[in-house]
Amino acid sequence: MSKSQQPTQLSQYLSEGIQAYVMKALQTIQLWHQHTIRSWLNRHTVQSFVSLFLIGTFLSIAVASCSGSSSASKNDVNLKLVSFSVTKAAHDQIIPKFVESWKKEHNQNVTIEATYGGSGAQTAEVIAGSQEADIVHLALPLDVIKIQQAGLIKSGWEIRYPRNGIVSKSVAAIVTREGNPKNIQTWADLAKDGVKIIAANPKTSGIAIWEFLAFWSSVSLTGGDETAALDYVTKVYKNIPVLTKDAREASDSFFQQGEGDVLVNYENEVILAQIGGLKLPYVVPQVNISIDNPVALVDKNVDKHGTREVAQAFVNFLYSTEAQREFAKLQYRPVNPTVTQEVASKQPPIQTLFTSQDLGGWEIIQKKFFEDGAIFDKVQAASKA
Repeated sequence: MSKSQQPTQLSQYLSEGIQAYVMKALQTIQLWHQHTIRSWLNRHTVQSFVSLFLIGTFLSIAVASCSGSSSASKNDVNLKLVSFSVTKAAHDQIIPKFVESWKKEHNQNVTIEATYGGSGAQTAEVIAGSQEADIVHLALPLDVIKIQQAGLIKSGWEIRYPRNGIVSKSVAAIVTREGNPKNIQTWADLAKDGVKIIAANPKTSGIAIWEFLAFWSSVSLTGGDETAALDYVTKVYKNIPVLTKDAREASDSFFQQGEGDVLVNYENEVILAQIGGLKLPYVVPQVNISIDNPVALVDKNVDKHGTREVAQAFVNFLYSTEAQREFAKLQYRPVNPTVTQEVASKQPPIQTLFTSQDLGGWEIIQKKFFEDGAIFDKVQAASKA
């Protein structure tokens, strides 16, 4: 038994003991009452009999109530988790562990229905109400901010959770074909003529936004000006014939269908493919961006569904050592300090690691790069010209 379980189980034992004692006492009083009625019927008035009858009825209800409360469990709880495409493998391991733990500690069944897809597309469905998520675990904080701006999540969500709401991390990786025939080593090499890149669409996918920011910052935050960054990124997108809807579709196009010379994706997705037997060379650029994946309760929905307590417990569980080890097994960079230390030798640090704050924060990033008519749309238009 864990230390966290001991107080809960002790409380349960005490409660059950008290209930049993009270029920036994009430049953004894009830038997005495029945015997008393028989002797009083011959000697007392109808009024006395009615009084005793009412007392007996009360005692019977009390006994039944105690008996029922000792065996009943709480109502089942159904949670809806909406997440981005590549987290399914991790949640498939984490969810059953949480469900089992909650059942042991609270004698309550929890079912978690999870859906996966491009982070941008998932966000749009939560905002539209077609997915009434209790919990979102998305590819980037910008998507949670959009749900907040729609009035579904209370402001200040990031300070209500550990690590500013970031529950999993990764960095960007570049995968090439066997032998690396295009000699791709750095971000700059992606702009070479004749290189076909497989990448996702920033309008629907979280990884695509991180990719774009990695491309841009590899120039603008290493000494180049914004004109040079724009020129470089435009050349890169000319080398992307089709944008996939999410990271998983990009991986499938590259690994399963054999399309493209280069794939840009999450480091964890690339390593997981390697573990699965797809032995292709890859490089994790030493100038990189910290890919931070947030989690949050959708306040309006948990209050509507009456699921806040269990939903919050699940979010807390995602930060636990047990859950973070599952993320680490699937090559995410964990946020739990214990697990971070455990995998440090397998996930070496990046030499120059930028964050979204280095680019001005998400409000500026959204307005500057991804609103309609902003830099990404101009890059797309120029790359097709």
